[in-house]
Amino acid sequence: MIAVVDYGMGNRRSVEKALEHVGARAVITGDRATISDADGIVLPGVGAFPRAMSNLRELSLDELLRERAAAGVPVLGVCLGMQLLFDSSTEHEGAAGLGLLPGEVTALRAPERKLPHIGWNLVEIHRPARLTAGMPGAVAFYHVHSFACRPSDGSDTVGESEYGETFASIVERDNVAGVQFHPEKSSGDGLALLANFVAMTVPAVR
Repeated sequence: MIAVVDYGMGNRRSVEKALEHVGARAVITGDRATISDADGIVLPGVGAFPRAMSNLRELSLDELLRERAAAGVPVLGVCLGMQLLFDSSTEHEGAAGLGLLPGEVTALRAPERKLPHIGWNLVEIHRPARLTAGMPGAVAFYHVHSFACRPSDGSDTVGESEYGETFASIVERDNVAGVQFHPEKSSGDGLALLANFVAMTVPAVR
């Protein structure tokens, strides 16, 4: 069972439907016990980083997500959810993140381009990862964002895209992974990526 974390932000239903499409049993939930029992956790998100972290703290889900990640449960952050995996963000007044991956989130440096960055963009895959297993070296995914993750450890970056600058679009370290784009809106390749995440949640694969 995969828990799609419900903390009041993000297109949870479309993520749930996409996971079900690739054969997973997905549940939209903010219940701590359900999330604790899940074989995998997807943290979606649309909106502002400080508000998202405030919501997670109010629901006492921030520490739970850290605990489950430390226990080896596969965690996938989607869009804003990927940004929340990092140490901090400069968005608005700034805020601390979950700290599951080292690095910060800052504004996308695209002075000659319209923001937010909206639409299909090619992601160059730089290294093998479970999340991108079976994919070609470059894949187009649907992005919507104005901020970008800056991993402190370059080896955490699996794939990069370009919009005014090059930015991390796919990250993975052990059981923690994130994508800046929306796989649930990215057609067959997005579903293939979600299927890879589902495979990561199978106990025999861990």
